[in-house]
Amino acid sequence: MIERLIERLIYAARWLLAPIYLGLSLTLVALAVKFFVELAHLLPHLLEISETDMVLVILSMIDMALVGGLIVMVMFSGYENFVSRIDLGEGTEKLDWLGKLDTGSLKNKVAASIVAISSIHLLKIFMNATNVPNDKLMWYVLIHLTFVISAVAMGLLDKITRKAH
Repeated sequence: MIERLIERLIYAARWLLAPIYLGLSLTLVALAVKFFVELAHLLPHLLEISETDMVLVILSMIDMALVGGLIVMVMFSGYENFVSRIDLGEGTEKLDWLGKLDTGSLKNKVAASIVAISSIHLLKIFMNATNVPNDKLMWYVLIHLTFVISAVAMGLLDKITRKAH
């Protein structure tokens, strides 16, 4: 009887994650606000801004879009995998991947997103390379390569473990 009670409490504890996923949706709102603030700063200066500066702003906006997609993936997939199925009802638009993304696939997608975000950040730094000391450039590249190697290693491990099953 005590064992069953403990098991039910542990199982019910998964609902503690629900407010965390709800909090992620609020970070998505904050990110959207920041995106449109950047856009509002860009538009009035569109004709006078240099091409390089405009590309840097656009890369920052792409970066925010990738982070937003990452938040949505983690929020929905995490909720579905650890808390409860999302029941949208008949006739409601549903994302294709919803309910199909397990924790292994989610980790790989998160790793790929981090590599993409890091790539954009690195590109922004390279576009401003004349103002960045060489030792800092080296560290940015090494950190990016660490992300790439980690993502590749996670993908290989996932492939190996899937084959073993």
